[in-house]
Amino acid sequence: MQSIFVGSQAADIGSSSLSAVESSRRRWTTSPTGTTGVVYWHSMIRVRRAGGVEVHDTRLTHVRETLRSALWFVPSLFVVAAVVLAFGSVALDRQLKGEPAWLAYNGGPSSAQQILTTIATSMMTFTGLVFTITIVVLQLASGQFSPRVLRSFLRDRGSQASLGVFTATFAYSLFILGQIRTGSVGPVFVPGLSITIALTLVTVSLITFVYFVNHIAQSIRVVDIIASVAEDTHASIDAVWSTDFPAQHEVPDLDLSARGDVMPLRRRGGGVVVGLDVDGLVEIATHHGCVLRLLPKVGDFVANGAPLFEIYGGHGTPRSEELHRQIDLGGERTMYQDPAFGVRQLVDIAVKALSPALNDPTTAVQAIDRLHDILSHLARLPAPADGYCDATGELRLVRALVSWPGFVALAFEEIREYGGSSVQVQRRLRASLDELLSIAPPDRCPPLVRQLRLLQHSTTRYFPEPEERSLADQSDQSGIGGGTDVD
Repeated sequence: MQSIFVGSQAADIGSSSLSAVESSRRRWTTSPTGTTGVVYWHSMIRVRRAGGVEVHDTRLTHVRETLRSALWFVPSLFVVAAVVLAFGSVALDRQLKGEPAWLAYNGGPSSAQQILTTIATSMMTFTGLVFTITIVVLQLASGQFSPRVLRSFLRDRGSQASLGVFTATFAYSLFILGQIRTGSVGPVFVPGLSITIALTLVTVSLITFVYFVNHIAQSIRVVDIIASVAEDTHASIDAVWSTDFPAQHEVPDLDLSARGDVMPLRRRGGGVVVGLDVDGLVEIATHHGCVLRLLPKVGDFVANGAPLFEIYGGHGTPRSEELHRQIDLGGERTMYQDPAFGVRQLVDIAVKALSPALNDPTTAVQAIDRLHDILSHLARLPAPADGYCDATGELRLVRALVSWPGFVALAFEEIREYGGSSVQVQRRLRASLDELLSIAPPDRCPPLVRQLRLLQHSTTRYFPEPEERSLADQSDQSGIGGGTDVD
């Protein structure tokens, strides 16, 4: 153990904390199942030096996450690729001598114009249909499940790639159409190779359309939506709540009398803390010889002018712009560094299913299944460090994290309240809590015991009759159907 001074106050922290910063550098993390397409990069791009300290800029990460959720970005890349392909194929056509027999098209310019016009028109129709289906699915998902799950649909690579294939085929056909020469001005030129490629793209588009219809039909199934959110949550947990961090250590209470400054957020309209660059903040604090305390958690909304950092000690105050570049603010929460948001989405789906408008407790049970799996994963992980040291072992950054009791309360409180009158939900919650109690370390059992006690109170309140209460008191992984029957 070594003594680390924070302001005028000394505290002991474990030497294992010295690797907290290094362990967070440049790690790729994916879902443990390997089935999700979500990948998180645990480091920011170094872009500049300010005052001799190498800093990062989270704005680049924000742009990357924005493009990941944009329906136009991938289709735009496909269009660019189609234009490049069109230039290349026309250049090859000009080099070809005669009309090779292996080409799919060997006709005249009039027929070529008609074929390409038909392809371009049909591709615009396909693209419009795909956009329409996508918008309808987004509206259905928002109303039926939760508005928070829309981001998963927008990030879906299958839908983005389908739009890309259709728009690329349209752009390619339109470009080739403009290259045909009928002989009225200059020599006749019919790019047979390019038209053959256009016909091939049409075949690919037809296959893609069949794939898209099947893909979108599968993606709106509630079980697939819940599974997708759960997989993304696991990926976020592995990136943030990682076993690469040392065992949890107690960060000392910072002496407020030694506080040198409070750094407020200077952004009109405020924003949600989407992520932060731990490495950059530690480097800035090291350069100025101070300790930074980030007040909001990732996922919290910070209003303009609200305190963002507390700065303790040091031989200089970091500039606000320097610190703001290490905090990614957005208009909504994401799971980039916020696994609690994934739990929030699953709870919202369950609560929506338990509303009188839907009255679908089976969907709520499916959401509880995934919540149980996430909490089982978290229960086995050591808590991440909430304090980060520099290379010399000096504490430089303190941040707030969602604790184990916070995750347990988030996962169970609302579902227990809204599903209090459902025997199916009550039995599934009890089964989940019983199993979590059997695998959780002793220090993590109290929040689970509290939830079990509140569940018992809920059962007593909603089921006054002894026989009904006896049925609701049983533990059943299936809700109803897998437990012991009541005679």
